[in-house]
Amino acid sequence: MEISPWSLPFNLLFTSMLIVVVLAADPYSKALLSLKSQIIDGSNSLDDWKVPPAETPPGKVHACSWSGVKCNKNSTIVVGLNLCMKNLAGELFGNQLSVFTELVELNVSQNAFSGELPVEIFNLSKLTTLDISGNNFSGRFPNGITGLKNLVVLDALSNSFSGPLPVEVTELESLKVLNLAGSYFDGEIPSSYGSFKSLEYLHLAGNSLTGKIPPELGKLKTVTHMEIGYNFYEGSIPWQLSNMTELQYLDIAGANLSGSIPKQLCNLTKLESLFLFRNHLMGSIPWEFSQMVSLINLDLSDNLISGPIPESFGELKKLKLLSLMFNEMNGTVPDTIAELPSMETLFIWNNFFTGSLPENLGRHSRLRWLDVSNNSFIGSIPPGVCAGGKLFKLMLFSNNFTGHLSALSNCSSLVRIRVEDNSFSGEIPLNFSHLHGIRYIDLSGNSFSGGIPADISKALQLQYFSVSNNPELGGTIPWKTWSLPFLQNFSASFCNISGNLPPFRSCKSLVVVELQKNTISGSIPNSISNCQSLEIINLARNYLSDHIPKELASLPSLGVVDLSHNDFSGSIPAEFGKSSSLLLLNVSFNDISGTIPSHKLLQSMGSSAYTGNPKLCGAPLQSCSTAIDGKKLRLILLISAGVVILIAATVSLLIRLRKGSKGQWKMNSFIGLPQFTANDVLRSFNATDSMEELPPFSGAFCKAVLPTGITVLVKKLEWEPKRVKIASEFITQLGNSRHMNLIRLLGFCYNNQLTYLLYDCLPNGNLAEKLIMQRDWGMKCRIIIGIAKGLCFLHHDCNPAIPHGDLKSSNVMFDDNFEPRLADFGFRHLIQLIKGTVPATSSRLGTGEFNDGIKDELYKDIYDFGELILEILTNGKVIKGGASIQSKPKDVVLREMYDENEAGSTNSLQEDEMKQVVDVALLCTKSRAVDRPSIEDALKLLSGLKANGK
Repeated sequence: MEISPWSLPFNLLFTSMLIVVVLAADPYSKALLSLKSQIIDGSNSLDDWKVPPAETPPGKVHACSWSGVKCNKNSTIVVGLNLCMKNLAGELFGNQLSVFTELVELNVSQNAFSGELPVEIFNLSKLTTLDISGNNFSGRFPNGITGLKNLVVLDALSNSFSGPLPVEVTELESLKVLNLAGSYFDGEIPSSYGSFKSLEYLHLAGNSLTGKIPPELGKLKTVTHMEIGYNFYEGSIPWQLSNMTELQYLDIAGANLSGSIPKQLCNLTKLESLFLFRNHLMGSIPWEFSQMVSLINLDLSDNLISGPIPESFGELKKLKLLSLMFNEMNGTVPDTIAELPSMETLFIWNNFFTGSLPENLGRHSRLRWLDVSNNSFIGSIPPGVCAGGKLFKLMLFSNNFTGHLSALSNCSSLVRIRVEDNSFSGEIPLNFSHLHGIRYIDLSGNSFSGGIPADISKALQLQYFSVSNNPELGGTIPWKTWSLPFLQNFSASFCNISGNLPPFRSCKSLVVVELQKNTISGSIPNSISNCQSLEIINLARNYLSDHIPKELASLPSLGVVDLSHNDFSGSIPAEFGKSSSLLLLNVSFNDISGTIPSHKLLQSMGSSAYTGNPKLCGAPLQSCSTAIDGKKLRLILLISAGVVILIAATVSLLIRLRKGSKGQWKMNSFIGLPQFTANDVLRSFNATDSMEELPPFSGAFCKAVLPTGITVLVKKLEWEPKRVKIASEFITQLGNSRHMNLIRLLGFCYNNQLTYLLYDCLPNGNLAEKLIMQRDWGMKCRIIIGIAKGLCFLHHDCNPAIPHGDLKSSNVMFDDNFEPRLADFGFRHLIQLIKGTVPATSSRLGTGEFNDGIKDELYKDIYDFGELILEILTNGKVIKGGASIQSKPKDVVLREMYDENEAGSTNSLQEDEMKQVVDVALLCTKSRAVDRPSIEDALKLLSGLKANGK
């Protein structure tokens, strides 16, 4: 059949005319298609919003079949529009809304709409629900909302509104839910917010609100849920809030509140959750709180609260969560706490509690998480702590506990045990065949005996195990220990362990082995080649013998090897010199012989890494002697002397030409690092065009290749002769500060007016350059922990402590193995020394007094670390985010971090770890410096992350 050439255009024209006719009779569909044309539909979520050419029955609305559109029973009127989570963006202009006169529900939440909220929405007079949450609407909240007289729910959570809170909402007599949290509203909460007639839910948290909390809020007799925290109020909690007799949930956390907790709050007898953490509240907890008999969750942590836990808390029979950590509380834990039948979580760590834990703790409840660390408790672990069968985290570290661990022998629900730094004794009674989920065990710093339990190989989920510093432990390392499939960290130093090392048959996850200061004998098994992830092995001060296996030297990730003070013999495997990851090798005080392999890496370790081996020679030790006859020797000496004279003359001329009368150049190379001369450095600069242009004090680097073939990064500084001594002493301290997470300062070349600092040249750039790359969670953990370890070394292991001074992403470099290393540490302090603007340093943090200048620098480092965590978690999207994270509700912050890192419900361990990291960021970025943890404490809090093997 032949088709007319005119038929196709005619059909298209007819179809178009038919659609126009249909839309003319269907204004709802027309308006929605207009809306669709104005917004960005990134996922084609509105793909079904189409009008087919078929004729629609009279009076029917075609849009009633579209996704997100709700109509009445006859499909003649649109009554609801739900565009939630459809990945829509752009601005809403509102010009299409006039036809939706019967609209009852409008939900555009969880999209990316921006711009101002269209005021035309307020003409939809029959609207009962307006949900615009989870977008980026900005500007002031528009006037005119009084037109929505039937509005019951207004949810504007998580937008970018600014300016004052809208006052007109108080005139909406039917309003039950008001959520304006997570924007940038500022100013005070209007006192008229106490005049709502029907309000049940009020959420204003996570804005920039200031002033005092209005006592008029106490007039809200119908409100059951109020969150107004994460703002910047002043003053105390108004006692009038106790008049909100229907209140079930009250959250004023992170709100800069001071003063005492009003005892009148005890009148809130229906209250189930009270969150007042992260403020500056003082005084004791009112004993009258026992009258809040409906209380389930009570969190008063991170304040300045003093005094004991009220014994009257025994009346709170529904209490599940009691969190009093990070306060200044003292006294003993009342026995009545142990009688609470619903208790699941007890957090009282970082206080000044004393005495024993209640004998019946855990016996009458299903206790899940107990953390009493960093107090001064004595006595033993309550025998019924696991009686409820649900305990999965037990944190008792840094106290004065004694006795045995028999209470934990059959606690099969445990996932994490930390009892380090106490005085526990006796055998380790853990029944590993019943601990199916145990991942983390730290028993270090006690007085255990009887050896490591032989059935440890049955703890198939174990990742971290430490029994270090138990000098009476004894025994041997169980034979199948290394075969644990997830074991990353095994630490058993200074434990009097004897016997041989078990074979390393299946150790694919093993990262750290610390067995120094024991009496282990035999050899290192060649099967260590199976440990391809091993980074640190410390076997120092044992009785190991035989040769050092080349299989150990060939491991691809190995960074630290300490085999010192043993009986190893034979030669040093040349494979060590080829390693791209090795940072430290120490084979001193053995019976090693032969020549140190002539690799730059091995020679850079310094003589201290090889001393105590009389049969060992070669750089950096004495040269190996060779037989040379007299004539050859005289010839060599003459030639050498001539070469030396020629080089000396050349260098002298270069120096005079380049530096004029600035004084004689000197070189200071640090122990254990490459030994450069001033001539080496100056000759390399002669070929570096950019050296003269390098500005002093700028922090800028210039790259130079020394005659030895080593590439270094160079910083230039200018100083006066009177400052040379004090500045060079501090530079020497920096150079002797060696840690695997610090960039190495190799030395400095100087005269009376200039100095050049020479640093390792690392090949893989810095963190700032790589933040935009989506990294897996394990890598992020590794970077965060590496930064923390480097900073902890500067603050706590250097004496005097060294402030970093400029901790930021561009000062975190990556080595060959992508291990983070801090650059520019101490540089700001050095500049102050040169300019004469710095006070003198003092002793280490936590053990001595600092002047205010040094204290401030150390506290600033901790704040910068918290901000750097946020930058890493958000892939560089949040820079200098300390203030903003403190102003948001924690659940909002966590949700943002989960979304950014694609953490889903299927990976609960990752979510737990992410929450742990966010908690550390929150602590480190507290506004008051004295409220921030030390970096040592922060590192302890991060110790459970999988990248650390803990």
